[in-house]
Amino acid sequence: MKKLTCLFLLCVPISLFAQGAEEKEVPKDGWTKGGNISLLFSQAAFNEEWTGGGTSNYAANLNLTYDFNYRKGPLVWDNRIIADYGVTKTKEQEFTRKTNDRLELNSVLGKQIKETNWYYSYFLNFKTQFTSGYEYGEDVNDNEIRTETTKFLSPGYLQTGPGLLWKKNDDLSVNISPATAKLIFVDNAFTSLPGYEDGDYFGVDMGESTRFEFGASINGYAKFDIMKNVTVENILNLYSNYLEDPQNIDIDYTLNLIMAVNKFITANATFQAIYDDNAVQAFQIREALGIGVTYGF
Repeated sequence: MKKLTCLFLLCVPISLFAQGAEEKEVPKDGWTKGGNISLLFSQAAFNEEWTGGGTSNYAANLNLTYDFNYRKGPLVWDNRIIADYGVTKTKEQEFTRKTNDRLELNSVLGKQIKETNWYYSYFLNFKTQFTSGYEYGEDVNDNEIRTETTKFLSPGYLQTGPGLLWKKNDDLSVNISPATAKLIFVDNAFTSLPGYEDGDYFGVDMGESTRFEFGASINGYAKFDIMKNVTVENILNLYSNYLEDPQNIDIDYTLNLIMAVNKFITANATFQAIYDDNAVQAFQIREALGIGVTYGF
């Protein structure tokens, strides 16, 4: 019941926008390309005489988004690459720690059904991370230590399948695929550790490096301006595995709030909520806020 309530709340921004979306110009045939790259940075330093308390630290986050879409008559092919990477370091910590790590490719091919907003579609989604993730602790001498728990392509996710695409315009679309193949792949070094039990590491069985699932997915995207120079972007991905616990719906929702100061300076706020019971049987929450330099291309 809690998951259904959360799912309803996550869908509200998309549904509200769908009701109030305005018609835009009919896009022209050919390629449409564009993206932006942004760097957010923060830093604080204190000397030994500072009496107010505090720890010297720095944090940085690099974000890249690139769209390359193609249209020819009733045929559309939309592609997006998303890359995020962030780190933070405090003076008292031995290691630099990640605050964000994401690499994702989304691709949807569609053929328009008559003169409607509906398309026969085929989609592909791939996501992983750039670098290793760690759990941190202390040894018997109170020195900070870390244990590797994830790495590039461990885990990696690949989803693909046919379906129906409803596309109002480039800023509002929903793709429904009732026959989605999903492949989870990991480094089998993590599934071969002593005491490992089937499913402990992202649902993969002992000694294996892949897990196959088959189910249904819904992918929604809505982007709109709430006022001048303030844009909200909603990305919602839902998946249910027919082969095991179909009632446990995987949820991945991201809200990006972009506030443009001028052509190069922006303030960004990001909220992400993930539920995947193969990873953690609870919501994973990420939030980030920063001001930095953005370049559009």
